[in-house]
Amino acid sequence: VKNNQQHIDKSYYSNPINIEIGKRIETNEPIFLSLNNTSIYNNCHIAVAGNSGTGKTQFALDFLYQIHKESNGHINYIYLDFKGLKQDDVKDLEHFFSETKTDLIDVPQTPFPVNPLTFIDNVNEVNKNMGIDKFVDIICKYSNLGIKQKGKLREAALEAFVEQKGGTYPSISQINEYLQSIVGDKKDTLTEIMDELSRYKIFIDDPKNQSNFFAKNLYLSLSGDLSNSVRFTSLFLIINYIYNTFMNMDNSPVEDNIKAMRYVILIDEAHVIFKEKKYQSILEKMLREIRSKGVSVVLLSQGIEEYNQPDFDFSTMCEIAFVLDIKDKNNLKAMEKFLGLSGNNSKNIARSMEKIEPRQAISNIKEFDVAKLFKVKQYWERKK
Repeated sequence: VKNNQQHIDKSYYSNPINIEIGKRIETNEPIFLSLNNTSIYNNCHIAVAGNSGTGKTQFALDFLYQIHKESNGHINYIYLDFKGLKQDDVKDLEHFFSETKTDLIDVPQTPFPVNPLTFIDNVNEVNKNMGIDKFVDIICKYSNLGIKQKGKLREAALEAFVEQKGGTYPSISQINEYLQSIVGDKKDTLTEIMDELSRYKIFIDDPKNQSNFFAKNLYLSLSGDLSNSVRFTSLFLIINYIYNTFMNMDNSPVEDNIKAMRYVILIDEAHVIFKEKKYQSILEKMLREIRSKGVSVVLLSQGIEEYNQPDFDFSTMCEIAFVLDIKDKNNLKAMEKFLGLSGNNSKNIARSMEKIEPRQAISNIKEFDVAKLFKVKQYWERKK
């Protein structure tokens, strides 16, 4: 949705980025990935598959740590953790948070530092209406709310915007107040979702307190104690806000085959989102379109079959892929497809997957032998 009033910009880093993704098993020689070299890769989206306990998360943390160090903090990131952190997890991540200057946003203990309505252009009437429709669609989609409920939420959002003076924005709580007055005592799924979003202060209310979070590193933990409808709705308000903000920016330049980079969006447990048919379209749009803005999307999932949904195979949009130990090791066709390889590689894949151990992977990167095992980088090793 066009937003001519949103003056957020994000600087880019235009030097080559070389990430050490692991080491050769025989010689311990490091293996590097030339992430933003367009003569090697068309995009820098990454798909990672691996069971719990295979080293997938530690590999992802090390990747972000190197992005931070390589770019002197110019490339920022958001780590979207859908299952929520426990106290012990936070303790384990303290070293990573301090080394990378990452802020933990533990929703609902800490609200997300943005008012998600600010993706809407609050001056241009056409853009404003389109933005409000988009907001209503996101809120109503997960719970399959009907036309009447959509209409009531739209009416409440429009009234809340009309009340704002001098180009300011309403909060989710204000829209909720208008909704309550329209609906009256009749409680339903829509009023429950809006109530929960307001009551738990998932987002900041006052956009004046909103800083440019794109210039920071964030770890977003969405508590598992929140209802599924609120977790999904919150996550997609955030993803929509990020997508919309970048799509209103200029493309990042390419010079001497090096694509300037701005940002990394890492989605953990991405299979939870893949399976939600209602949300596949925004993720697909983001993977297709956001790369021109210098944004890399990194998807972590437990298996490769989750990437391949009936309507869309998400792995086809990620040029770089890593397979750690997975349950379905015998499905060579699926692994070939996931890695974007031809049938000639099935023997190599089969041989590697028979011998694979935790913290090892195969990949399709051009800088290393296709489907050959290597040791993947682990962030915990840096703490020693």
